[in-house]
Amino acid sequence: MNHQPLAVVTGAGSGIGAAIATELARRGHYVIVADINLGAAETVVTSLAAGEALRLDVTNPVAVEEAVQAIVTTHARLDVWVSNAGISKMQRFLDISPSDLARNFEVNTYGVFYCGQSAARAMIALGRPGIIVNTASMAAKQGKAPFLADYVASKFAVLGLTQAMALELAPHQIRVNSVCPGFVATPMQTRELAWEAALRGTTPEDVKQGWINDTPLARLQTPEDVAKVVAFLASDDAAFLTGESISVNGGAFMD
Repeated sequence: MNHQPLAVVTGAGSGIGAAIATELARRGHYVIVADINLGAAETVVTSLAAGEALRLDVTNPVAVEEAVQAIVTTHARLDVWVSNAGISKMQRFLDISPSDLARNFEVNTYGVFYCGQSAARAMIALGRPGIIVNTASMAAKQGKAPFLADYVASKFAVLGLTQAMALELAPHQIRVNSVCPGFVATPMQTRELAWEAALRGTTPEDVKQGWINDTPLARLQTPEDVAKVVAFLASDDAAFLTGESISVNGGAFMD
């Protein structure tokens, strides 16, 4: 039986999730790389010191519960759960369809809820302290995120959910926090650059420069910038931190 601390990271087949999985593995965790794209998850696992891939649709509460129970049955532990899976689609507020709105909440909010609920139940049943980290966004703290009204709403909800979870799970020694990334260089960002450029009638390069100009530290952040903060929240250095939403955005939004 593996005695390393065990961490599960959702949406870990690329971008921020892959960086989180890599950083946690580097710091000694056995990492389960969960993603709806199993092939992407398996590719990430090949670069880790210890881990395995898991296909997981976070919008399916039955599948989430079954996955958590299978993990606990196999490994007899669950130390860290990172709910990172998320989606976005840029469009004007007046053009957002009910189905687009629902899909944003299904992945970005309900997925965090379902995963957090199942992970917490398992941690409590195991009788061990646990750590849950939710990936929110800079757009979870301000509405100044053009063409992302449904995304903004779904991520604001994650902040409230994080606080509510932290309050109720504290008696079980389960800490719950979130990270709020800014302009992160990922495949999702590449899509958003193209979308925003089209909506503004400009070029992706001009949009990117505008994002850099809005960041006091004068660069786009990397997935690794976020991963290191998640690793901190998963460590004993953050032992007295719960219910917080840590901004990781180079000063693009200060609160």
